Amino acid sequence: MASAIPNSTWLLANGPRQLELLFRAIVFQPGVPILIVDNDRKSRDASVGAGKLLGLPREKLIGRYLDDFAEPDFKSVISERWREFLKQGQQEGTLKLVNALGSRQEVKYLAKDNVLPVRHLLVLSDKTADRAGDDPVASKANEPASKVVPPWVQDYALCLLDAEGTVVAWYGGSERLYGYTSDEAVGQPSSFLYSGLSSDEDALRSKLEDSLRRAAAGGHIGAEGWQARKDGSRFWANAITMALKNDQGELQGFARIVRDFTDRHERDEKLRRSRAKLRLSAAQSTIAGVASGEFDRVPEVNDTLLEMLGYSRKDVADGGLNWQDLTPPEYAAQDSLAHEECLRFGACSPYQKEMIRKDGNRVPVLVATAVLKLSPFRWITFVQDLREQDRIESLDEDVVEVNEGFAEMVGGSAALRRVIQQAALVAPTDATVLILGETGTGKELVARAIHRMSPRRNLPFITLNCAAIPTGLLESELFGYERGAFTGALSQKIGRFEMANHGTLFLDEVGDIPLDLQPKLLRALQEKSFERLGGTRTIPIDVRLVAATNRNLTEMMGNKLFRSDLYYRLKVFPITTPPLRDRPEDIPVLARHFTKQYAARMGRQIDKIPAETLTALTNWHWPGNVRELENFIERSVIVSRGPSLRAPLAEIRPDMKQAASTATLEQVERDHILRVLKESGGVVTTAATRLGLHRTTLNAIMRKLGISRKDV
Repeated sequence: MASAIPNSTWLLANGPRQLELLFRAIVFQPGVPILIVDNDRKSRDASVGAGKLLGLPREKLIGRYLDDFAEPDFKSVISERWREFLKQGQQEGTLKLVNALGSRQEVKYLAKDNVLPVRHLLVLSDKTADRAGDDPVASKANEPASKVVPPWVQDYALCLLDAEGTVVAWYGGSERLYGYTSDEAVGQPSSFLYSGLSSDEDALRSKLEDSLRRAAAGGHIGAEGWQARKDGSRFWANAITMALKNDQGELQGFARIVRDFTDRHERDEKLRRSRAKLRLSAAQSTIAGVASGEFDRVPEVNDTLLEMLGYSRKDVADGGLNWQDLTPPEYAAQDSLAHEECLRFGACSPYQKEMIRKDGNRVPVLVATAVLKLSPFRWITFVQDLREQDRIESLDEDVVEVNEGFAEMVGGSAALRRVIQQAALVAPTDATVLILGETGTGKELVARAIHRMSPRRNLPFITLNCAAIPTGLLESELFGYERGAFTGALSQKIGRFEMANHGTLFLDEVGDIPLDLQPKLLRALQEKSFERLGGTRTIPIDVRLVAATNRNLTEMMGNKLFRSDLYYRLKVFPITTPPLRDRPEDIPVLARHFTKQYAARMGRQIDKIPAETLTALTNWHWPGNVRELENFIERSVIVSRGPSLRAPLAEIRPDMKQAASTATLEQVERDHILRVLKESGGVVTTAATRLGLHRTTLNAIMRKLGISRKDV
């Protein structure tokens, strides 16, 4: 744990405000009308959506009373309902309001009490809009507010922990969610919320300490797992923890918000739905970085994006752009999904939407967002212009290559396109990339593609297979050494980091780096400098790192074989290469590609792959992935003697293996000749050529085996 002294006084004085900012970061979804009010119904915070609903900028809503917007004869109703709400803790219904523009509106609401002491949450929904027919299937006008407001509105357990993880304050829906009162929870170590879930208390305590340590190092962390209620039942908890530090940067404790995601845990894949299946031409695409200090306002925009959207630098200087004004309303649900995904995982998967230009026209884009900070809330979005997405080259039939940047990545499956999208998105940046996947799935091809599409394309691309270097030599390979550093060091040696300076360093099999070398690698990445083995001079470097592994680094962290801080430093932008069995539609494409490649290399003319062979290739599970398929095709080209590929299918077809193990030599010979005859169209001369026999010899063998043209 961090070496900070727990300070409950500081936490109780400053923590609630920080917890409120964290709550705001989680709850304020794009465009949703939300108010945080005190006991007197005075607005303490408001979302942009609430400002649009009530006709005022959100900044001018803060400090206004809910009664200010009520119809005159409805103010007494609000007062009566509010008294009931403070007793009950939750309420839903309809309000009759007049917005700042003078328009009357019926607004559904859902109110929850004690977000923090004397803070309450109001989620609003325009009932008038429901009647106007927003839902073409059925009107929502008569549905309760809880059915209309967003599904993520639920109880939030808010609490403050000291630097050692002990509960200092117990707020919000904590009692409703867990069943413990404040008196029961305060003073308890946070591990009591996991009681009964694990028999190994030491392992559980270590896991919790590691989570808090990571939050202290990174500012915040999102984690999910089972937690227990007082009655013994369990639920899948989404916990977001933010480190709280004083003005001197000393850790004082943590703010934590927990939500019940049990239902969502069962269908978690739906969180990543609506992702685009695109054919990208990265060389023709526009990448633009966008950063904002707020949820909707965009005060920092680069020139490329401004040009794409038709805005000027003055438009930004006059108060920034509004993210919602740039997004058509039909994409609000996707933006909300991305916002939630960012909170849970730190970043969202790329997804397709449209953006509105200043002239009103729309631009198709691919966007990916990451949360940089939670307090104050800050995010960054990468935007890729998809207007050039149809510029894609086809080699022949099914073979698809995505321009020169991805020329070695062959196929057209959705899984491969997803990898290409991610690589194209991250390539123009300097972000560290971690490529995960089984052996033989093309991780190095992805790394090379990222380098070719990056601004460093004309600079060195240096590779190092960490598993191929003996453990004792790996440090000197990475960082080099000075003359006399050890016995046999007769001269100075430059390491891979120096070789890759200003370029890209690709560390393959990074999971095989010894544990004692990992801190030095982490230091080099963080400080962008290192010292050679046996040296004292600090050498600055500018290196873009791409790492790859087929090992489970998360499991290795749990077994203390891989440092968690290095893992999170490498996993800035993870890309997972799919195994070949998950993209069987690419197998025929790859088979044709490798056949053409190796036939040309060996001076052969092979222009046909039998349907039976393609079927067998597609049905095989390929444990060695693309590398195994490539080797199999190369072997097939070697043994082929005619224009049709002759593949040793017995190697990949269990039924043929079984038949071969029980058949006589005569049966195997007969079946083989029949197959070649069929592939040759029944022409004996062609079949004889493929078999390496004279025509008369083949006719004699056919007579001996009882094969006639009728059998073909």
